[in-house]
Amino acid sequence: MDPNEKVKLDARRSLPAVDWLARAVAQRRPDLAGWALPEAARRVLAAERNRLTGDPEGVAAGEEELVRRGAAAAAALARVQPARLVNATGVVLHTNLGRAPLAAGAADAVAEAAAHYSDLEFDLASGRRGDRGAAVAGKLALLSGAESALAVNNNAAALFLTLGTLARGREVIVSRGELVEIGGSFRVPEIVERAGVELVEVGTTNRTHLVDYERALGPRTALLLKVHRSNFELRGFTAEVALPELAQLGRAHGVPVVEDLGSGTLVDLSAHGLPAESYAPARLRLGADLVCFSGDKLLGGPQAGIVLGRSRFVDALRRDPVARALRLDKLSLAALDWTLESLLAGRAEREIPVLRQLLEPAARLEVRARRLAERLEKASGAWLEVSLLEGSTLVGGGSLPGLELGSWLVALRGSAPAEELAARLRAAVVPVVARVRDSLVLIDVRTLLPDDEVAVEAAVAGACAALPR
Repeated sequence: MDPNEKVKLDARRSLPAVDWLARAVAQRRPDLAGWALPEAARRVLAAERNRLTGDPEGVAAGEEELVRRGAAAAAALARVQPARLVNATGVVLHTNLGRAPLAAGAADAVAEAAAHYSDLEFDLASGRRGDRGAAVAGKLALLSGAESALAVNNNAAALFLTLGTLARGREVIVSRGELVEIGGSFRVPEIVERAGVELVEVGTTNRTHLVDYERALGPRTALLLKVHRSNFELRGFTAEVALPELAQLGRAHGVPVVEDLGSGTLVDLSAHGLPAESYAPARLRLGADLVCFSGDKLLGGPQAGIVLGRSRFVDALRRDPVARALRLDKLSLAALDWTLESLLAGRAEREIPVLRQLLEPAARLEVRARRLAERLEKASGAWLEVSLLEGSTLVGGGSLPGLELGSWLVALRGSAPAEELAARLRAAVVPVVARVRDSLVLIDVRTLLPDDEVAVEAAVAGACAALPR
């Protein structure tokens, strides 16, 4: 065959120009952002060319299909992110879904700080430069009883700063059973290495004794590090050194003890069945020189890394030049300050969403689940079988592994596979992220926020409109 004839038969030559596709999408979908149309058209056409390159005998997509793809690509490009969705998963602190939602008051404080000038680093009394973290540090100290406090941009930063400031070029002793990896491949040994610290592992994976720490102590030991196993449990033939014992050993040898709680709270929730180990002030009273934890987990605030403890160590962290690179911005400070004020005023269990979710009684959840089930049955137009199940909710977010809270679930079953129904719920205007189990789509009411039920109802109605009858 003549080579020129091959070129003429190449399906790629039938694809439209980028400008044509962008205009066609704009005519079909005038609601889409204009800036996204040319880039969406380029991406759609490039993908189609690549497909045809790998399939020489293939037929190019038609204009209608290309316009549909272009509209979808433009909508995805222009979509606000992070965007609101409904967490129906049964995991309260879902890392992939943004962990703790802020209280309404904290969100208002963020908006106020964002829209106006503020006294972020200005002392109104003296008219001179102020300390951006002083107010938050003072409230943290009041809540915890700590000598001093510091807030940085997340808990990994808090640990990194602590290690780099107090132990750079020296040794840190850690139990092998606490060398954890958490989400996003964050590994404690790698953070230790990046901080310029030599890691000394003691004990075994399942058993570590006080004598293991004693044998490892030496002239280059800078601190003893205890790390909470934030997302797994050790069971069976296990042993670990309790914090008071470790603290006593540290004092005897003049070595500070640092505990990375991962997720800590400033409210004692042990009366509600949550482990006492999550209460950060108690860890200080048990002898830790420094305790660090996340602000957007059990604390219920914005992303932050909280450090509590002895003044001489916290002050050293604050003076470290790296602290500037890890400091909180004004929006996070505003949210954290409001959250701490709510805790100080005794309003937290009513106002902070995470605490409300964790502490809501199962009986009240059952009432909510029955009400939601009735609404969803109507919204589905009788195309779904709606039922109630007792279930359990995980705290999540690397918090309290193994702890499950009783909950109630609304179970959905339709003519389509459960995975398809779940996908349709995720495609709603306000996406609903649920879990699938035993051919059912499960909506856990414990993780629903007060205004989520309307969004769930709308998502179910939209999904059922397109389900096979």
